[in-house]
Amino acid sequence: MAHKLTLDFLKTEAASGAVLGLAAIAALVVANSPLSEAYFYWLKSEHLFQAGPLQLELSVSEWIKEGLMAVFFLVVGLEIKYEILKGELSDPKKLVTPIVAALGGMLAPAGLYLLVSGVLGGPHDGWPIPLATDIAFALAVFALVGKGLPSSLRVFLLTLAIVDDLGAIALIAVLFSTGVDWMLVGAASLLLLVGSVMSLRRIIAPVWVLGFALVWWLSVKAGLSTSLAAVAFAAIVPVSPRADDKQSPLKEAMHDLHPYVAYLVLPLFAFAKAGVSFAGLSIDQMFAPLVLGVAAGLFIGKQIGVMGAAWLVSALKLGARPSGASWLQIYGVSLLCGVGFTMSLFIGALAFPGAVDSPEQVEVKLGVILGSVLSATLGGIVLSVASNRKRASRASSKPITES
Repeated sequence: MAHKLTLDFLKTEAASGAVLGLAAIAALVVANSPLSEAYFYWLKSEHLFQAGPLQLELSVSEWIKEGLMAVFFLVVGLEIKYEILKGELSDPKKLVTPIVAALGGMLAPAGLYLLVSGVLGGPHDGWPIPLATDIAFALAVFALVGKGLPSSLRVFLLTLAIVDDLGAIALIAVLFSTGVDWMLVGAASLLLLVGSVMSLRRIIAPVWVLGFALVWWLSVKAGLSTSLAAVAFAAIVPVSPRADDKQSPLKEAMHDLHPYVAYLVLPLFAFAKAGVSFAGLSIDQMFAPLVLGVAAGLFIGKQIGVMGAAWLVSALKLGARPSGASWLQIYGVSLLCGVGFTMSLFIGALAFPGAVDSPEQVEVKLGVILGSVLSATLGGIVLSVASNRKRASRASSKPITES
């Protein structure tokens, strides 16, 4: 069952990569068309939500970033909990290499970004941007070129991405939850505590939905990152079936929410955040320190950190390579980890708050797109070569039968 759930997760994420790509292309086209002014006006327009005493007014861009993306982080939190308790991450022996590789894949990009920004005089605040991996895009590229590669390599990539997400969520919570109202945080914590106690009994779906909505609202009003609140809520969702239920609330929530996240939430976020207007864009801005730092962190830092850490763990015999995988294949995966896209754009929006068409946001988008495209392209080429070598090796090893 655990294996089937992981495969279903991979299939959904890989297929959604195509939708994400189309959404990003559509954003670039619209942002550089006669509809550009309407596009940016729509993103900055504010809308009020009110339900009884609860009210909240945010721009469309903020509703997508703080609202819809909270659902994405809820699904990430559910996946993390499942993998830790029931899935691949439940075996400590399988954790060492991808965890250390993921840590290397966070440290190296941050260090390289700071080096580039220090040498070129860029802003230091952007160092968290190249740390995360976009699971959907990375798995989509892997699915396109990875035919014949060992399935352990897919799980290795998924585990890396999950640990990356954990690190990114922790950083978001520490760095971007400013001006926190601790009274409201206490109220949200109390609500989570009540929910964890109630989770011991059978709770119908509408109660879970209402509970998540209240925790989310309290988090926004408190100035706390909604990603942290979403993962905290995922932690109280039961992983085991209750009484006569055939499926656990966690599996049911993952099954119900994941398609919406993969095919609606993430593409909509990509459409809202990937739009870069090239009108009036100077050469200096295209090669600004922020652009080069983010791109270098994703494309160079990620592959050095992931590959270097994986090799070191293997050399020290602290962990092992994914079964049946070659170093060339692992290098291809390390390149795919540099596809930051939605996660990097999300962190960039937090690191440099302001209008979606502000100079800093434009530079963040340029750096993320450049680094992600380079990583996806070279990663796809390397894995394609590795896959062809694998098939050629199998063909040459087959015995020749006499007719």
